Amino acid sequence: MTPKTSKPMMILVAGPYRSGTNDNPDLMNKNVREMESYALPIFRAGHIPILGEWLALPLLRLAGSKQIGDEVFNEVFHPIAIRLLEKCDGVLRVGGPSAGADEMVRVGRSLGLNVYASVAQIPKLTPEG
Repeated sequence: MTPKTSKPMMILVAGPYRSGTNDNPDLMNKNVREMESYALPIFRAGHIPILGEWLALPLLRLAGSKQIGDEVFNEVFHPIAIRLLEKCDGVLRVGGPSAGADEMVRVGRSLGLNVYASVAQIPKLTPEG
Protein backbone atom coordinates (compact mmCIF):
# COMPACT_ATOMS: atom_id res chain seq x y z
CA MET A 1 0.00 0.00 0.00
CA THR A 2 1.29 3.47 -0.93
CA PRO A 3 1.64 5.84 2.03
CA LYS A 4 -0.50 9.00 2.09
CA THR A 5 0.25 12.64 2.91
CA SER A 6 -1.90 15.77 3.15
CA LYS A 7 0.74 18.27 2.05
CA PRO A 8 2.25 18.58 -1.44
CA MET A 9 5.99 17.98 -1.46
CA MET A 10 8.66 19.32 -3.78
CA ILE A 11 10.73 16.33 -4.85
CA LEU A 12 14.10 16.56 -6.58
CA VAL A 13 14.70 13.82 -9.13
CA ALA A 14 18.39 12.87 -8.89
CA GLY A 15 19.97 10.60 -11.45
CA PRO A 16 22.95 10.34 -13.77
CA TYR A 17 23.63 13.34 -16.00
CA ARG A 18 27.24 12.91 -17.18
CA SER A 19 27.88 9.39 -15.87
CA GLY A 20 28.58 6.88 -18.60
CA THR A 21 28.28 9.46 -21.39
CA ASN A 22 31.89 10.55 -22.03
CA ASP A 23 30.25 14.00 -22.06
CA ASN A 24 28.35 13.15 -25.27
CA PRO A 25 25.52 15.74 -25.46
CA ASP A 26 23.06 13.25 -26.96
CA LEU A 27 23.64 10.79 -24.13
CA MET A 28 23.42 13.53 -21.50
CA ASN A 29 20.12 14.68 -23.03
CA LYS A 30 18.93 11.07 -22.90
CA ASN A 31 19.79 11.01 -19.18
CA VAL A 32 17.77 14.20 -18.63
CA ARG A 33 14.79 12.71 -20.48
CA GLU A 34 15.07 9.60 -18.30
CA MET A 35 14.95 11.74 -15.15
CA GLU A 36 12.07 13.76 -16.61
CA SER A 37 10.09 10.56 -17.13
CA TYR A 38 9.53 10.55 -13.35
CA ALA A 39 8.15 14.11 -13.24
CA LEU A 40 4.60 13.37 -14.39
CA PRO A 41 4.09 10.42 -12.00
CA ILE A 42 5.31 12.64 -9.14
CA PHE A 43 2.94 15.39 -10.24
CA ARG A 44 0.05 12.94 -10.53
CA ALA A 45 0.77 11.79 -6.97
CA GLY A 46 0.01 15.39 -5.95
CA HIS A 47 3.54 16.79 -5.67
CA ILE A 48 5.92 19.18 -7.41
CA PRO A 49 8.70 17.46 -9.36
CA ILE A 50 11.95 19.32 -10.02
CA LEU A 51 15.24 18.50 -11.70
CA GLY A 52 18.37 20.48 -10.93
CA GLU A 53 19.08 20.36 -14.67
CA TRP A 54 15.95 22.42 -15.34
CA LEU A 55 17.62 25.29 -13.50
CA ALA A 56 21.29 24.59 -14.10
CA LEU A 57 21.32 24.21 -17.89
CA PRO A 58 19.81 27.65 -18.67
CA LEU A 59 22.07 29.23 -16.04
CA LEU A 60 25.11 27.60 -17.64
CA ARG A 61 24.20 29.17 -20.98
CA LEU A 62 23.64 32.56 -19.37
CA ALA A 63 26.91 32.34 -17.42
CA GLY A 64 28.90 31.54 -20.57
CA SER A 65 29.90 27.93 -19.95
CA LYS A 66 31.80 26.69 -23.00
CA GLN A 67 32.05 23.00 -22.17
CA ILE A 68 30.97 20.43 -19.65
CA GLY A 69 33.25 20.55 -16.62
CA ASP A 70 34.65 24.04 -17.23
CA GLU A 71 34.96 26.56 -14.41
CA VAL A 72 31.48 28.00 -15.00
CA PHE A 73 29.95 24.50 -15.11
CA ASN A 74 31.55 23.67 -11.75
CA GLU A 75 30.38 27.01 -10.31
CA VAL A 76 26.74 26.38 -11.26
CA PHE A 77 25.77 22.76 -11.97
CA HIS A 78 25.84 20.98 -8.60
CA PRO A 79 25.67 24.12 -6.43
CA ILE A 80 22.25 25.09 -7.86
CA ALA A 81 20.91 21.61 -7.09
CA ILE A 82 22.29 21.77 -3.55
CA ARG A 83 20.60 25.17 -3.02
CA LEU A 84 17.42 23.73 -4.47
CA LEU A 85 17.52 20.85 -1.99
CA GLU A 86 17.18 23.39 0.81
CA LYS A 87 13.68 24.11 -0.60
CA CYS A 88 12.72 20.49 -1.24
CA ASP A 89 10.92 17.93 0.88
CA GLY A 90 12.38 14.84 -0.73
CA VAL A 91 14.75 13.27 -3.24
CA LEU A 92 13.91 10.53 -5.71
CA ARG A 93 17.13 8.70 -6.65
CA VAL A 94 16.81 7.11 -10.09
CA GLY A 95 19.03 5.50 -12.69
CA GLY A 96 22.45 3.96 -12.44
CA PRO A 97 25.75 4.98 -10.90
CA SER A 98 26.27 8.71 -10.47
CA ALA A 99 28.52 10.52 -8.03
CA GLY A 100 26.46 13.69 -8.47
CA ALA A 101 23.13 12.00 -7.81
CA ASP A 102 24.63 10.22 -4.81
CA GLU A 103 25.82 13.61 -3.54
CA MET A 104 22.25 14.96 -3.85
CA VAL A 105 21.03 12.02 -1.77
CA ARG A 106 23.77 12.62 0.82
CA VAL A 107 22.94 16.34 1.03
CA GLY A 108 19.22 15.58 1.12
CA ARG A 109 19.68 13.19 4.03
CA SER A 110 21.84 15.74 5.86
CA LEU A 111 18.95 18.20 5.50
CA GLY A 112 16.51 15.63 6.88
CA LEU A 113 14.71 15.08 3.58
CA ASN A 114 12.88 11.92 2.65
CA VAL A 115 14.85 9.84 0.14
CA TYR A 116 12.92 7.56 -2.19
CA ALA A 117 14.18 4.78 -4.45
CA SER A 118 10.96 4.53 -6.47
CA VAL A 119 7.86 6.58 -7.25
CA ALA A 120 5.79 3.92 -5.45
CA GLN A 121 7.48 4.92 -2.16
CA ILE A 122 6.34 8.55 -2.49
CA PRO A 123 3.19 9.19 -0.45
CA LYS A 124 0.14 10.15 -2.49
CA LEU A 125 -1.48 13.46 -1.64
CA THR A 126 -4.85 13.11 0.04
CA PRO A 127 -7.16 15.96 1.01
CA GLU A 128 -7.08 16.92 4.66
CA GLY A 129 -10.01 15.91 6.70
